[in-house]
Amino acid sequence: MPHYFKAGKIPAKRHTQFRQPNGKLYAEQLFSTEGFASNYSLLYHCHPPTEIIKTEEPIDVSPKPAVAKQLQHRSFETFDVKPENDFLQSRKTLLMNADLYLGVAAPKETTKNYFYKNADADEMLFIHEGTGTLKTMYGNLKFAYGDYLIIPRGTIYQMEFDTPENRILFLESFSPIRYPKRYCSDFGQLMEHSPYYERDIRTPENLETHDEQGDFLIKTKKQGMMYNIHYRNHPFDVIGWDGYEYPFAFSIHNFEPITGRVHQPPPVHQTFETKSFVVCSFVPRLYDYHPLSIPAPYHHSNIDSDEVLYYVDGDFMSRKHVTRGMITLHPGGIPHGPHPGAVEKSIGKTETKELAVMVDTFRPLQLTQEALQVEDKNYVMSWAE
Repeated sequence: MPHYFKAGKIPAKRHTQFRQPNGKLYAEQLFSTEGFASNYSLLYHCHPPTEIIKTEEPIDVSPKPAVAKQLQHRSFETFDVKPENDFLQSRKTLLMNADLYLGVAAPKETTKNYFYKNADADEMLFIHEGTGTLKTMYGNLKFAYGDYLIIPRGTIYQMEFDTPENRILFLESFSPIRYPKRYCSDFGQLMEHSPYYERDIRTPENLETHDEQGDFLIKTKKQGMMYNIHYRNHPFDVIGWDGYEYPFAFSIHNFEPITGRVHQPPPVHQTFETKSFVVCSFVPRLYDYHPLSIPAPYHHSNIDSDEVLYYVDGDFMSRKHVTRGMITLHPGGIPHGPHPGAVEKSIGKTETKELAVMVDTFRPLQLTQEALQVEDKNYVMSWAE
């Protein structure tokens, strides 16, 4: 990440002897998602993080496309996805391509009997309903409604829920999730024109060092396969760490909207970026204030990207009918825009209370069978007068 952080106890200099009270060396681990060529952190374990005591046959958990090619506006009612007890089993991938998986989860129970590591992808968990704690080897992150949790690939974590019912929009990215470059100085600081600041970023707290031995199951996903790997040492046996690569939380409620005299394009809502897609946050804001302004978005052609919009809360003046947790997919290749009547209806409005997450992908998305099961088949015809 763009700013340096440290927690717990660390030696004065990296790659040097750092001993425990019993005289044994702490085990230093370099953690990076792009080899030695980018950001990294150094973690100090009570025991080597490599002591495997048992493995099991892997299970294929890769999502399968049901519709590989399509050119049609679609809508999905994700709150129709039934809650399940287990966090991983509750995750349902709805849309996918070679760059990302996007889906929803409705877990009911805290992760207790295992730890999870996605060795393929950075994860973004957007908390729509529920509260709890993301527990990691870096420390803990409290989460609540509206939080983005950004988890670098390879991070070992557990989800601890305070609430019996939870709704999460998740995204798995096969390239690192970053702050948009145009928001950052050459040295990585978020600049004055950025819609959020380092003070809005929540870093892990309350580093808990679990110096425990036993049988610790880490479910590790790699190349679409889930590997059950049992380790001798608790994965959260970290006494201290420092660096630039770690999970963090950012609340959509802390995104400061950029407005203007006339309608502003979607890039002003951008929150995160990767090499292959961007994430935007639509938050309550004042509308355009030119005397002849039209608050509703103009019709536009999606030629270079597929647009996915996840509706969180509030009213959306550009749509006839919106429900909480609804996802719309507007594919590249055909134009889209406000529903009939929405443009005239928007004139004179001064503000919006809408809350939504948008993902624009640079390559076409495919639909899974899980997506088809919650699709509103009538959406494609909703522009007809």
